[in-house]
Amino acid sequence: MKKVIIAEKPSVAKNIADAFGVKKRNDGYYEGNEYLITWAFGHLLQLYDAKDYDENMRGWRMEKFPFIPEKFEYKIKCDSVNRLAVDKGAEKQLNTIKHLIDRDDVDGVISATDFDREGQVIGDEIFLYFNEKKPVFRILLNEWTAEEVKKGMENLKVNTEMQSLQDAGIGRQWADWIIGINLTSVATLRYKPNGGKKILNIGRVLLPTLKIIYDRDKEIENFKASTYYKLVATFKTKNNDEFEGTYYENDSEKFEDKQIPEKIIESLKEKNAEIIEKQVEKKKDYAPLLFNLSNLQGHVTSKYKGWTSDKVLKVAQSLYEKKFITYPRTGSIALEESLKDRTKKVLDVIKKGLKYENEIKFVTNKRIFDNSKVESHSAIVPTYMKPTGINKDEEIVYNAIKNRFIMQFLPIAEYEETKLISKVNDNEVKGIFVSRGKVQIVEGWRVVEKIESKDTVLPMVSEKENVDIVNTQINAVTKKPPKLHTEKTLLRVMETCGKSFKDEEDTDEMMASILSGFSIGTPATRAETIKKLKDAEYIKAKGKSLTCTELGKTLVDIFPAKELLDLEYTGKLEKTLSDIEKGKFKKDDFINIIKEFTINAVDSIKKDISMLKNFKAEIPEGAEIVGYCPICKNPVLESEKAFGCSNWKNGCNFTIWKSDKFINSLGKKVTRQMVELLLKNGKVGFRNIRSKKGTTYSAYLRYVRDEKTGYYKWEMEFID
Repeated sequence: MKKVIIAEKPSVAKNIADAFGVKKRNDGYYEGNEYLITWAFGHLLQLYDAKDYDENMRGWRMEKFPFIPEKFEYKIKCDSVNRLAVDKGAEKQLNTIKHLIDRDDVDGVISATDFDREGQVIGDEIFLYFNEKKPVFRILLNEWTAEEVKKGMENLKVNTEMQSLQDAGIGRQWADWIIGINLTSVATLRYKPNGGKKILNIGRVLLPTLKIIYDRDKEIENFKASTYYKLVATFKTKNNDEFEGTYYENDSEKFEDKQIPEKIIESLKEKNAEIIEKQVEKKKDYAPLLFNLSNLQGHVTSKYKGWTSDKVLKVAQSLYEKKFITYPRTGSIALEESLKDRTKKVLDVIKKGLKYENEIKFVTNKRIFDNSKVESHSAIVPTYMKPTGINKDEEIVYNAIKNRFIMQFLPIAEYEETKLISKVNDNEVKGIFVSRGKVQIVEGWRVVEKIESKDTVLPMVSEKENVDIVNTQINAVTKKPPKLHTEKTLLRVMETCGKSFKDEEDTDEMMASILSGFSIGTPATRAETIKKLKDAEYIKAKGKSLTCTELGKTLVDIFPAKELLDLEYTGKLEKTLSDIEKGKFKKDDFINIIKEFTINAVDSIKKDISMLKNFKAEIPEGAEIVGYCPICKNPVLESEKAFGCSNWKNGCNFTIWKSDKFINSLGKKVTRQMVELLLKNGKVGFRNIRSKKGTTYSAYLRYVRDEKTGYYKWEMEFID
């Protein structure tokens, strides 16, 4: 009997076929003695559209939302060009997979999709769609080399053991459908961007990411420049070597008033100073840790012009499918401790022929191997297969990964840090001059990527040595505004959900935050999110920097469902998905949270009146204007039954009914004159109003909108 292996992509299917020496290729699959190896093209299925559940959902109407199906259904994915048609390639491949599984000589199926949330769903949605009865197994791999494929086949899991991973993946799918379909539709109807010709894309990860960029833009916009002054002196030694020192007084080098350092300069003329202290400290400079996806994307996008995080991911994915690197969609910056032997084998292959090969020594320290810093997948490293036939883009990404890997096994870089403290031989000068410099002693891992040092090297001087002051200057330092986000800095904020960590090196606290799942999106989706923001025209690139467009700014300003803009809220949702994956939270409970949020968000968008003033209603010819709407400034017109805003088509519900019960209860009537006064003055006065007790009084009436319900009510103010 045979088993059907389903890979995520054709290239991975070929890797599996190669591992078992399967040469025979048929239409849509390989056939061997033990295995029939076929593939998907990523997702072959997609969730129903709203109109598939209900024909009435073909046209967007505000009253039809929120729309949440009782049961989610899947269909063959749509054609990428014509969304009304089925993707013929996907349909054909599904039929091939079904035919193979149903063969009489097949007794089971092996899902060989990527070992992550999305990969699990790609396989599982096929089995759910087929209502598959034959046993399904799961192969879990970090790389597709022949050695690992064979080892994986010897350690198959029963697919039902992956239920938590499936729940997380499907929970993510359903949640994004509920939020995306409902909020995109209602926001587009309410705000009508570009006259209603543009769709406002609203998403669970999209909006908080936009808010990160918006907040930085606002910081820059609101920044107020300030200037302080520093006094710098140039000293000359007896050997005519020169060095600079910065003046400190009361532990500060900053002067708000320029006149103070100017007076000090007067006291320094023709003076010398004594080196009263010399501190020399040896320091270690550790290699940067192994790459996870976000760090790899940040490294490449900041180093090479024209690269985006989306491009880095696509190139890394290609290298992974070609067996040259391990799984790229990882948040980990260390390797599992069980991988020590495999890593040594890879290092022995990779280091061959390098100029510094003799300096490379295999070590097993916690900076490289640490289970506590690994979640599902280890950091990205090369495999033992040296790349052949790769293009220039693949070479850039591969070399970055290879170099970072090799750095771990070279000596730690070492340098001497020197600090000189000089005191002017004049009691009137109360402060000291501080000079700092570095000297590289051991180049270590820095030999891999030559980094030009900007460190200052100080001359050889001794304590108590006198030096002459040969020059002084006052430097004005203007505090600069924060810089616009780049993809590198944005990815870091998304990864840590806005938590700032002082050290660029990943701390234990930072890794605990990342690996808990408390983040914006996942390593696999962040690049796609940034691309979607650009495609939606919410952000734009300025060189390597990112900034909001007017549309993006407006959306953040007006969007009433503020939770979706809150990093903390979105981080909790992502952590909940991570907890579902670990079996700590139920999918159904998560979906109920999403449903409740969506119902409330749709309601708040429907009631939002912030943009109504931007719409100008068309007035029927000959219509008489009673006044102007207090909400949107469009004309109010009289009809047979009411006085209403002419902007009603765009959602303005300002209406005063002629049969208004409250006005009638006062013994009064809604008249044109009354409405004219109300619209002009914001209030209208009535005399001789009779109370229930029979007394009469006078009062002003205001017609006020209730922010919670969106409806209008009368408020009374008594006139003495």
